[in-house]
Amino acid sequence: MAGRSDKKFCSDQCRAAAGNRRKISDEGEQLMRQVNATLRRNRHLLKQASPLGKTTIRRTALELHGFDFRHFTHLYRARNGNTYHFCYDYGYMLLEEEKMLIVNWQQYMGK
Repeated sequence: MAGRSDKKFCSDQCRAAAGNRRKISDEGEQLMRQVNATLRRNRHLLKQASPLGKTTIRRTALELHGFDFRHFTHLYRARNGNTYHFCYDYGYMLLEEEKMLIVNWQQYMGK
């Protein structure tokens, strides 16, 4: 071993491997990774379904591709009382007849 006498790892590879093992063993980290993956997938599906930023589709169209309605980043309540569920910058509002309106966040919607 070369370098400082008090170093903890023999190389950068050993240090990185130890860090990876620590992350894998932490259940909280695993849950966060799973939730983040679900949020990213939800956002991707919303973006894919509405490339122009606003569209109406059937709820089952997203469910068939693995959309998880339990996970979203935030809610937005419009002045007219409508509530939108957002996955980062793409959101949806549930409509009648199992349909949903997909929107892209616009500055005029919020702050």
